[in-house]
Amino acid sequence: MTMRPQGLLLDAMGTLIGLRQSVGESYAMVAEQHGISADPETLNRVFPRLFRQAPPLAFPGISGAALQTAEQQWWGDLIAACFEASGHPDPLPEALPAALFEHFAGPEPWLVYPDVAGHLERWRQAGLKLAVVSNFDQRLVPLLTALGLEPLLDAVVVSSAVGAAKPEALPLQRALQLLELEPEQVWHIGDSPEDEASARAAGVRCLLIQRPKPDGTP
Repeated sequence: MTMRPQGLLLDAMGTLIGLRQSVGESYAMVAEQHGISADPETLNRVFPRLFRQAPPLAFPGISGAALQTAEQQWWGDLIAACFEASGHPDPLPEALPAALFEHFAGPEPWLVYPDVAGHLERWRQAGLKLAVVSNFDQRLVPLLTALGLEPLLDAVVVSSAVGAAKPEALPLQRALQLLELEPEQVWHIGDSPEDEASARAAGVRCLLIQRPKPDGTP
C-alpha cells in the first residue's frame, strides 16, 4: 500500500470543485424568480439532512432518456422536500425544480479549487491515470468540460449511470475497469466517510482531504 500508485480515483464535489455560494442562497435566488420568497438560512439547515435521507442517486438498469428523467425526478423530490421543510407546504411552481436542475448544470455556481488544475497536470505528466468517481448525475461530464477539467481526466463515473453510489464499491470498481488497473494500483482521494467506505469495500487505499464549504453543503 506504500507503493506509488499508477492511477487516482478522485471525488468531485468537495474534492475537485465546490459551490461559490450555499445551496440555500442558490435555492432562494432561483425561487424568487418564480415568485417564492424563501429564507436561505432555513434552506441551509434542512438541505444536508434531507440530502442524506434521500435514496441513493443511482438507477440500475436504465439509460438514455429514462435515466435523465429519473435524475430530474430525484432532484425534484429533494427540492420539494427542502421547501416544504422550510415552511412552504404548497406545491412548487412546476418550472422551479427544472430551473434549479438547469442552474446547477452550468459552471456559474461552481468553482474549481485553486490547487486542482496544477495537481491534475502534474499527475498526468507523471503518467498517472485519472478518473473522477462521484455520487452525482450525468450533468457532471459537461460541467467538468465547462470548468476545464475534463481534458485532464481519463474517465468520469457517476453514480446515477453506474447504478450504485458510494459507499458501495461498484462506482470505484467501474472506474478501475475503465482505467484497466487493479485495486492495489490506485488511490482514491475524497472528502467524506462515503469515500472512505467505498474505497475500503473496493480494496483501494483512500486519502481524505478537507475543503472549506458554504453552509448547507452536505
